[in-house]
Amino acid sequence: MATAPLLLASASPRRLDLLAQLGIAPDAVEHPDIDETPRRGELPRQLAERLADAKAASVARTDCYVLAADTVVAAGRRILGKAETEQEARAFLTLLSGRRHRVYTGVVLRAPAPAPDQAGGGAPRVARRLCESIVTFARLEPARIDAYLAAGEWRGKAGGYAIQGRAAGFVRFLSGSHSNVVGLPLYETAQLLRGLGYPVP
Repeated sequence: MATAPLLLASASPRRLDLLAQLGIAPDAVEHPDIDETPRRGELPRQLAERLADAKAASVARTDCYVLAADTVVAAGRRILGKAETEQEARAFLTLLSGRRHRVYTGVVLRAPAPAPDQAGGGAPRVARRLCESIVTFARLEPARIDAYLAAGEWRGKAGGYAIQGRAAGFVRFLSGSHSNVVGLPLYETAQLLRGLGYPVP
């Protein structure tokens, strides 16, 4: 039996690149249209899980696998969203300078429903994971922050940085999955795919 197609529910080219490291190329990519505003009192890990669920649900199909993820950077309970302005990115990097922060990624995989005549037929199959990494930045002098901002990598990045770029030089310590900090924890994603019957090379 042929494997059902895989749809990636993400606007992030980084997640496509990460899946390619697993030898996986989605059959389609769709950009979820959801409100990513945190709810009042919502914790960072809760936000990552909720938004991943919402992204998967927003493009749900019954005939294919749908993979969705959301990454949240947090300093304590404070959620550092996607930097939209240089001023915002500077504030994030200044806050993270010399201190530890956490990166959470919620991953959701929705599998095609079994045929009605099979066990559990018609019931959706959904699996979820939450991955947490701890990152510690070196102390960043203002001139170093200025140089990073001038390079433009901060644009649209959670926490104002991209660990796969020049910000790799900021990282003094990392505990957990590096790919999680980029935007998709590969070990956990591969486990989800295998668990619901999608072949991983």
